[in-house]
This record gives sequence, structure tokens and C-alpha cells, in this order.
Amino acid sequence: MNRIEGSADGSKLRVCVIDTQWNDFIVSRLTEGALATLKKHGVADEAITHVTVPGAFEVPITAKAAAETGHYDAIVCLGCVIRGATAHFDYVAGEAAKGIAKVGLDTGVPTVFGILTTETVEQAMDRAGIKLGNKGAEAATVAVETANTLIAIKKG
Repeated sequence: MNRIEGSADGSKLRVCVIDTQWNDFIVSRLTEGALATLKKHGVADEAITHVTVPGAFEVPITAKAAAETGHYDAIVCLGCVIRGATAHFDYVAGEAAKGIAKVGLDTGVPTVFGILTTETVEQAMDRAGIKLGNKGAEAATVAVETANTLIAIKKG
């Protein structure tokens, strides 16, 4: 039996981190967590590209452009959408999630959804490292392990 499992060794990987300007007071914490985690996993500084876009709705098209270059083994998508009094949350969060998933499926490049979708600012802060761990750091780990899994599968 041949078992394939993603390694946490990122020393041979190139990763693109895409984050948003919107809700920067939260997203900056996610980004810090993701970048620190990538380095912890051995991803070299020069192998990390950090791209910032206005908001979560712009993340999928940016991720698609990055994936199509062939330069990256994984893409980490970070942002924060907090529910308000209008339907805006539903459209933005839903389309961002669908778009990010589609990029990964269409290109074969692991494209990790690290966009917080919360009811309150407090929930977002908790998930950005205050109480419940840092979801940006978690997304970075998922990116490294998934990229390594796909590389191993392709090698057979």
C-alpha cells in the first residue's frame, strides 16, 4: 500500500499570500500569522509573494491570476467579512468562497480559504489570534501540507 500524506516542510515551496485592505485591523493579524507560519515551515522569504487587494470580492480574480502564472505551489487567501444590516455580507462572503474554491479546482494550485466570515467584530478578533488561534496561521499550514500532498500525488 502506498500512503501519501502532506508534509509540513515548505522549504521547496513558493507561496502567494493574498490579503485585503478591508478590515485591516483584523486582516493584518491574519497576515502576520500566515507569514510567520510559512517561515516556520521553512518557506524562504524570497519564495513568498504578498499581494494586497481592496476587499474579499477581489481575492478570487487575483488568486486566479497568481495561479495561472505557474510560479506558485500554493495560494493563501486572507480577509474578513463581518455581517452587517444588509445582504452585502451574503453576496461578498459567498462569492469569495465560491471563487477561491473554483481557482483551486480549475488550476490545480491549492488555493486556501482564509477569509473570516463572522457575525461580529469580536468573533473576528478572536479568530485573528485573540482567543481561538490565528486562522491565517492555520491557512498557511493547510497550504503547505496540501501543496506537498499534490506534489507527492503527481510524482506517483
